[in-house]
Amino acid sequence: MKRTDFQFDLPPELIAQRPLPQRSDSRLLHVSRAGGAVCDRRIRDLPDLLRAGDLMVFNDTRVIPARLYGRKESGGRVEILVERLLGDTACVAQVRTSKPLRAGGCVVLEDGSRLRMTGREDAFFRLELEDPEVGANLSAKLAALGHVPLPPYIDRPDTAEDAERYQTVYARRPGAVAAPTAGLHFDEELLAALDARGLERTRVTLHVGAGTFQPVRAETIEDHRMHAEYLEVPEACCAAVRRTRERGGRVIAVGTTSVRALETAAGDPGTFLGPFAGDTHIFIYPGYRFRVIDGLLTNFHLPESTLLMLVCALAGMDETLAAYRHAVAERYRFFSYGDAMLIL
Repeated sequence: MKRTDFQFDLPPELIAQRPLPQRSDSRLLHVSRAGGAVCDRRIRDLPDLLRAGDLMVFNDTRVIPARLYGRKESGGRVEILVERLLGDTACVAQVRTSKPLRAGGCVVLEDGSRLRMTGREDAFFRLELEDPEVGANLSAKLAALGHVPLPPYIDRPDTAEDAERYQTVYARRPGAVAAPTAGLHFDEELLAALDARGLERTRVTLHVGAGTFQPVRAETIEDHRMHAEYLEVPEACCAAVRRTRERGGRVIAVGTTSVRALETAAGDPGTFLGPFAGDTHIFIYPGYRFRVIDGLLTNFHLPESTLLMLVCALAGMDETLAAYRHAVAERYRFFSYGDAMLIL
């Protein structure tokens, strides 16, 4: 299967640059897995589209202020996007600079502290904090100096509004450098409406990494390798899935990250969902047999992206691309701060 099979035309003006005034103001494209029929709705209609006894699975990761700015010792400007913290004083990160950072080279941050490059991991750099301040650590540096890591298709600096809106209302476990964007549509009022409808809610954790922005460069998608992301599926979630199966309900994942967490924890075909903690490289594309989920709430994704490939695996490739063409024609808002799509 070719990467270019997942291409579609998207007018740039449909890429949402800012959030809507209210989280639950978003539009919702309802897509049926049986034939791909679509219906234009609002995210507030979600309780009416689900059934009492269904289970919604949310990703409770919390976005950290992972973007740092500094300069090389020679004076060149440097932008760092932390991918993952490695203990208190080291990290793996993307580094953008006019000339490549060499092993042993330093980045001087805005407060004068220094990060030294100690190695590479594929396209990422390993950086270590060199700071004489007693007790200094990278988490503290991010809290003091870091910026909201808005994705590259949002063409503006981050603001105070982003610090709140590029975060789900139920985020609680810091570690992500990109938001699980399907969850951005939920406010307390919508969550209460789901509860009143008789739906059960549970949580997983998948710390979305900077690798989520990495394009598929392989011409044949089977040759693509996903960057590792850390996840946890607790026993409470597994028990909720079991209860849902027993009562005949459906498991609805909120976001592709929840899908990847659940399907990783499901293990080999024929096994059932069990607790899991560790890294995942799972890559879901058409032909994949889903073991846990029955439906998905997700945003609209980039052409040729692994996220779009996952949606095509669930809803069907022709059906998904037809739904995307409908969304473009109807002027839906795309990507992180955009509208949503429900596949049942």
